[in-house]
Amino acid sequence: MTKGILGRKIGMTQVFAENGDLIPVTVVEASPNVVLQVKSAETDGYEAIQLGFEDKREKLSNKPQKGHVLKANTAPKRFVKEFNEVEAAGYEVGQEVKVDIFAEGDIVDVTGISKGKGFQGAIKRHGQSRGPMAHGSRYHRRPGSMGPVAPNRVFKGKLLPGRMGGEQITVQNLQIVKVDAERNLLLIKGNVPGARKALLKIKTAVKAK
Repeated sequence: MTKGILGRKIGMTQVFAENGDLIPVTVVEASPNVVLQVKSAETDGYEAIQLGFEDKREKLSNKPQKGHVLKANTAPKRFVKEFNEVEAAGYEVGQEVKVDIFAEGDIVDVTGISKGKGFQGAIKRHGQSRGPMAHGSRYHRRPGSMGPVAPNRVFKGKLLPGRMGGEQITVQNLQIVKVDAERNLLLIKGNVPGARKALLKIKTAVKAK
């Protein structure tokens, strides 16, 4: 069954395995999450739990949000996400979920918002090739033909310059290298979406072998 937790990206570092291999890791701080809601097949048609991470001031919450967290007897949360395909019977409202639900070697999927890169051209945004850089070329970093003459418009889906980044990205099948339960830290092999301090959703990998 799916296990999951919400956390915040601290940054990247490296650790050494027992055999001497150097492993690049992302450090994620996941202080205890609170179960805000438990959904069951009888009442909601599917099983899921809703987790809240990181307290925020009451002033920043509206009445429905305050009432929702009051059932779990906790403070309003900055980051709230749902995890489905879980065994909801194993959870109850107000329960804490800690990093020790994962173990070293577990394979996870990590979801976050990628770094925003602003307005970019077609070469950086879509990996297109440039034209010749000689003086007579007059075609260096343009986006290419806009399509045939006949329809008199640009077809949907044409890869053009525009805003890049700032999208929800999921990186699949990452390995947990270490779980530090005392400091609420997860060390995940490789890189994950987002800048430092970005909020992340970590759950059991869907396609893990």
